[in-house]
Amino acid sequence: MKAIERADVQKALDQYAEQDVYVHVETTNGAYAKHFNRNHNVGAYIRNAQVRYTRAKIVDAEDAFRVGLKMEKGWIYAEGVTDWEWNENGELLLAGHDSEGRLMVALQISKNPFRY
Repeated sequence: MKAIERADVQKALDQYAEQDVYVHVETTNGAYAKHFNRNHNVGAYIRNAQVRYTRAKIVDAEDAFRVGLKMEKGWIYAEGVTDWEWNENGELLLAGHDSEGRLMVALQISKNPFRY
C-alpha cells in the first residue's frame, strides 16, 4: 500500500459511482488493546454488502483522511484512512494503520464480491 494522495483516491472512488458495487468495511482497535491498555475491545465488520453510491468524498481528518460514500438513503464512511492501492483483482483498498502498522480501519470497493 502507499500513502494517500487525495486527488488520486478521489478519482478512483469516482470510477465506482452510480454502479452496484461490493464493499468491505472493518474497524478495530484489536485484541491487543484489551490486554495492554485495558480498554474495551471494539470492532465492526461488513463484507460483500452490495451498494450503489451517488458520490464519494475524501477529506482531511486530522492526521489521516475520512472517506464517505453517499447512498440514496444514507452514508458509509471510514475515518482514519492513511493508505491505499488497487490490487491485482481491480479492487480499491483503503486502510488506516496505527503508528505500529496495525490495521485500524479498512474500506474496500469492488465490482465483484470479495473472495475470502
